[in-house]
Amino acid sequence: MLEQYGHLGILLIFAVIFPSLPLIASWATQHLKIRPRVPNVVKEDTYECGVETEGPTWVQFNFRYYLVALIFVLFDVEVIFLFPLALALDSVAVFGLVAGLIFIGILALGLVYEWRKQALEWV
Repeated sequence: MLEQYGHLGILLIFAVIFPSLPLIASWATQHLKIRPRVPNVVKEDTYECGVETEGPTWVQFNFRYYLVALIFVLFDVEVIFLFPLALALDSVAVFGLVAGLIFIGILALGLVYEWRKQALEWV
């Protein structure tokens, strides 16, 4: 029993160390003056795949692009969860069918909510 907690503790240590190492390195290079700060026109220019920028570089995008992308990801993940359920429907029987229908119902309620808030309209 204690061995299992030991493995969990080791994984927890790795889960804390790996994200914190880049943060510590970034802080150290910023505050300990390890990196050189030599600004010039080329370094401060906006980089767009090697092509010089045309027009203003700070263009405000319509937030609906991100909203539609997020909705797409949501329904894409829904398919990922429903596909194994459809394959194993014989073994899960009525309980699996009811669970799948509840899942689809919750997502349908979310879609109706988005529709009523006109999140899908491009006015």
